[in-house]
Amino acid sequence: MMYENQTIDVRVDELVDKAVLMKGQGYRLVQISCTFKDGFEINYSFDKDYQMINYRIQVDTETEILSISHIFFPAFLYENEMKDLFGVKIKDISIDYQGNLYRVAQKTPFNPQRKEEA
Repeated sequence: MMYENQTIDVRVDELVDKAVLMKGQGYRLVQISCTFKDGFEINYSFDKDYQMINYRIQVDTETEILSISHIFFPAFLYENEMKDLFGVKIKDISIDYQGNLYRVAQKTPFNPQRKEEA
């Protein structure tokens, strides 16, 4: 059995269309991950029949991205996590905890820029 994995850079304005395409082709959302590298690098991973496709977006800290939770409902957990821990601005999350998914001692603890502002 051959396992395939590819990462494709996409623009923020392409993300929702890519999620709709994945859903229509029978892919499942595997995970959404975020890291901070001169802004946010966010990877959306989808799988079907051992083929993994990762869509990667890179955004600055002020850019607002649209939620994909209306396409893949479980995305609301990943998206709330990114808001809480990194301060990513995400619009229209199906269930939005408004920065209160996690109880943390410091707001957005994984965003080095926010630590400098504090």
